[in-house]
Amino acid sequence: MSKPFPAGIGKIEKMFRRFTDHPATVNESYLQHMSMAFGFGGRMLLGSLGCFVHGLFPWLCLTRGSDTIRTLHHRMVTHRVVRPAAAAPQVAPAE
Repeated sequence: MSKPFPAGIGKIEKMFRRFTDHPATVNESYLQHMSMAFGFGGRMLLGSLGCFVHGLFPWLCLTRGSDTIRTLHHRMVTHRVVRPAAAAPQVAPAE
């Protein structure tokens, strides 16, 4: 009797781990991480549009870019609990 996923199961598990390993380092699920990334991306898009508007019309959107950066930095750096990544194995230097 053959197995349902003979040799490919390791590859499938490895693929799924790509979706969960990084979010786990910031204590989020894949969907939570995706939501945060979309939120950050949307804010960055608005900030960049404000910068373009400011470039064309210097009296408009005077602080939109810097305000966006400051807000995103505050959200990302001061409100995250990051788990340290697993230490890489140490390799002795060649002599």
